[in-house]
Amino acid sequence: MIEGVKIFEYERYSDERGWLNEVWRSDVTGFHPEMGYVSMTLPGKSRGPHEHRKQTDYFIFMGTSEFLVKLWDRKKSIEDRIIAPEGKITVIMVPPGVVHGYRNTGRSGGLVLNIPDKLYGGKNRKYAVDEIRHEDSGCYTMD
Repeated sequence: MIEGVKIFEYERYSDERGWLNEVWRSDVTGFHPEMGYVSMTLPGKSRGPHEHRKQTDYFIFMGTSEFLVKLWDRKKSIEDRIIAPEGKITVIMVPPGVVHGYRNTGRSGGLVLNIPDKLYGGKNRKYAVDEIRHEDSGCYTMD
């Protein structure tokens, strides 16, 4: 696993009403988000690859579809692949400097929640977004 990347497994609590699954705890992660957003990615579509200079992403793959998550440590030429399976919540924390992207490899729209530790565009969206995009570079592919 690339240094600084963490995968968290939280317990699911079930009863006759359904289930509840924790997705973030500061006492487990030591991580403190600044914002949150949810996205839906269609089957066969990708987001990324990109990286951040200062932002840590905390992705919660909601289990609504299967995802292939790819991570690259440019300094050590390491590539990691993680499968976030359908039917299971998968939580992955990606630190600054790690190139990352994901592709929906399932058959339905997949929901992903991200609660990063920086505000997108800074307070009141006054600053440049902390993002280095690699989709068209050819260096990193989601294949």
